[in-house]
Amino acid sequence: MNPQAAQATQAAAVHLTETDGIPTLFAHAAGPMRAGLVFRVGVADETLARAGVTHLVEHLALHRQGLADYHYNGTTKAAFTHFHVEGAEHEVVAYLQGVCASLVALPMERLETEKEILRTEESRREHPQLPLWRYGAQGHGLVSYPEWGVRNLGPQDVADWARTWFTRGNAVLWVAGERLPAGLALGLPTGPRRLLPAVTSALPATPAYFSDGTGGVLLDAVVTDGTAARLYAGVLERELSRALRQEGGYSYTAATDYTPRRDGFAVVTAFADALPAKQDAVLGGFVDVLAALQVGRIGQADLDAVRTRADGALTASDAAVRRLPGAAEDLLAGRPPRTLDELRAELWAVTSAHLHAVAVEAAGTALMQVPGGHSADWAGYTAAPTSSPYAVTGRRFASTGRDGSTLVVGEEGVSVTERARNGTERAATVPYRACAAMLSWPDGGRRLIGTDGLVVDVEPGLYGVDAHTMAVVEAAVPPAAVVRLPPRQRTPAPEPGTERGTEPGAASDGSGVNGAGSPERGASTRRTGRQTAALVVLGLLGGLFALLALVFTVFGGGDPETGTGEWLAIAGFLWGVTGLLAWPAVRILRRTRRV
Repeated sequence: MNPQAAQATQAAAVHLTETDGIPTLFAHAAGPMRAGLVFRVGVADETLARAGVTHLVEHLALHRQGLADYHYNGTTKAAFTHFHVEGAEHEVVAYLQGVCASLVALPMERLETEKEILRTEESRREHPQLPLWRYGAQGHGLVSYPEWGVRNLGPQDVADWARTWFTRGNAVLWVAGERLPAGLALGLPTGPRRLLPAVTSALPATPAYFSDGTGGVLLDAVVTDGTAARLYAGVLERELSRALRQEGGYSYTAATDYTPRRDGFAVVTAFADALPAKQDAVLGGFVDVLAALQVGRIGQADLDAVRTRADGALTASDAAVRRLPGAAEDLLAGRPPRTLDELRAELWAVTSAHLHAVAVEAAGTALMQVPGGHSADWAGYTAAPTSSPYAVTGRRFASTGRDGSTLVVGEEGVSVTERARNGTERAATVPYRACAAMLSWPDGGRRLIGTDGLVVDVEPGLYGVDAHTMAVVEAAVPPAAVVRLPPRQRTPAPEPGTERGTEPGAASDGSGVNGAGSPERGASTRRTGRQTAALVVLGLLGGLFALLALVFTVFGGGDPETGTGEWLAIAGFLWGVTGLLAWPAVRILRRTRRV
């Protein structure tokens, strides 16, 4: 480390003090004052049936700020909620005091309006699938789901949540400026520091994979949080970019991300996009890069390049300021802030052996999302479960459609079963005691989502369920788990090929739900034997008529015995028959999957 860098690091220190009973992190900085108030509460503290309550509180707390000449905003994350501002000292003071005053007395007259704004915001938000598959429909997995709880929350629900979580003892303030702002009184109520949300798992074994989507390859891994892990993420990005873009030419984007959970672990995420024709090559190259790092093939030049970039960030003039929001999260999690000198010393002590150890740890916890129709079992990954190990016993209701599924309603829960190609029975089961949420529509349809992410749809029209049995299901699910949704634009119908996916945010009715019932997580309908046979027949006939239509179109017009009108009529007829044969085949391909 050169002396100038060391001197700059010493000048950019973070000081721990206190403001109005709230721990405060301060860093000296020129220019406009920047500040943030961070609370130890986020999406992972909610339940699926009340998802969105923290985000709603954040919106309500900011409403009274109105339009301002200075910059301010709020952010709700998995385990933390941030309010931040940049402006003159008096503006920062007014903002922070205004937010805290609103948290104490939320503007409930604005409640329904903010609900609509949240639904609009969510309509353009993409929900990541990896958290759902790793954590299930609870804790950190809730970021994969729509904010279903917002619609049913009342003023008392929201006020109770704010009173419980947005307290003095559960907050940390950070400030960057010439000095701490004078006269800052936040006035938050007293309350205890809240523990981090429990880390759940929906994966019986790792490394694991699931097949979904048409894009590239996405992977995350849980590793011990530290400098070595951060450098590993940087080296992995360089290796993926080199192998998949520069050398292979398979991907446009190959990138990684590093997200601390603040519980001593972090999530390393890696992604590489691919066109359909290149998916096999990208998946193979992706796995090869991971395997090379796992056996210790780590280039010293790559480590040095990533380390130099990281050291440049730590020695920048605003290094301490940029670290303040993360340091506030660490402090809320019971991890005292570390000095830049300590971080730099650890940075330069990392060797290739440390990165190798991180690569081995990442390989053992990895979860990979591969494109639809692909697998990763050949690379040592276990398929993530898409069904339950058992079905409940109880009344059985056969589907009125031709998919062969059966709904079972028992005393302990509900199941949907169906016969696989090999003759075995597959089931999805949601026990009432592990029901994360039950979605309820006015037409009588119910969707039960288990804490493991599996789904069972109880559709009276599809399974012929009587009113008494529906009442039994209603009574068995705890009221706090019920989510009442508006009427659906499309009620599931008992017909072949009905879509039964469970991907959040897919419904046109704004409920974030699609389809009728599913024994799988995020999977499309399995292609039946009849549908496969229909595909073959339609494909052969469609190909034959397409060939006849093409030949007649090209050569029929030159036949002197065939008039122009007759030629157009016959050609149009042949192409019309081709289209009629192709249309149902395309529908089957789009709405089903091979097993």
